[in-house]
Amino acid sequence: QMQLIESGGGLVQAGGPLRLSCTASRGSFSRYAMGWFRQGPGTEREFLAGISWNRMKTTYRDSVKGRFTISKDNANNTVTLQMNGLSPEDTAVYSCAAERHPYGLGSDPRFFTSWGQGTQVTVSL
Repeated sequence: QMQLIESGGGLVQAGGPLRLSCTASRGSFSRYAMGWFRQGPGTEREFLAGISWNRMKTTYRDSVKGRFTISKDNANNTVTLQMNGLSPEDTAVYSCAAERHPYGLGSDPRFFTSWGQGTQVTVSL
């Protein structure tokens, strides 16, 4: 099973950017769709963005479209989430995930079954 480790979280002012990274080990990263999720205080985990195994397709939650960008670097086994225009409502623990089966599209949150431990993002006014 793929092991995922996130980095890049922290404290940022509203309106600012932040870039999250997730590095994978123990698996054929290039064959798997990847995604980013978050869970805020007292809320359920929500799907933010997904990218297909071959990087041809990306999917975004409506609330982050135009602000967040997901990318996948198969050479370095890394998936990145570039976040711009952050607001306090974006405060949450952010986690990356891999789909259960290879060659997926990364568009259905139900298919993600391997998770990182998450990284905290806090947006202040």
